[in-house]
Amino acid sequence: MATIEYFYAAYSGYAYIGSRRFMDIAGAAGRRIDHRPFDLRVLLDAVGRHNSRSPAHRKYFSGREIERWAAARGVGILARPTHHDNDITLPNCVLIAGLHQGVDIDALAHRMLESHWRDDSDLADAETLAGLAAEVGLDGAALLEAAVTPDVMAAYEANTAEAIERSVFGSPTYFVDGDMFYGQDHLDLVDRACETPFKGEWPRG
Repeated sequence: MATIEYFYAAYSGYAYIGSRRFMDIAGAAGRRIDHRPFDLRVLLDAVGRHNSRSPAHRKYFSGREIERWAAARGVGILARPTHHDNDITLPNCVLIAGLHQGVDIDALAHRMLESHWRDDSDLADAETLAGLAAEVGLDGAALLEAAVTPDVMAAYEANTAEAIERSVFGSPTYFVDGDMFYGQDHLDLVDRACETPFKGEWPRG
């Protein structure tokens, strides 16, 4: 089955806003989502995004822009989740653990994002994650146990390194047959690319 590569972080506001639409696009196109949770904070440091935006730009991008897109997509969203600055390793690794166990994590990925941005959940809390997994019919205890294993941690680091190498510069980023689309605001282009590839190639020399 053809795939769409999905580079994102489990706490990403824009990944949340586009999550349901993206999963609908993948389903309609008959494509499997190839989840690649990665460390967004490490990537932003690597590409210099933390330092390249002025305070006014950051306030606009994480404030006015995010609230408009949430309204356009019809999703409830907080101005800023209480626990947004907590460590993001555990939720990302819980998702990778699910992949290693061969389970479908589409619903869990969406529920994590929704729970954080709509319900103000702390994704660094193991009990919270276990509850979210149970909501979508998965074994939270097993996922949490696997999330801290060397294999899962190595996969998390590999996803982050690959994101940097492939010029990903934010979450969410989608690859359709190697063509990169950054941001949920490009989902209409992702939808088109699943059926009719755009001319040209990426990356370019």
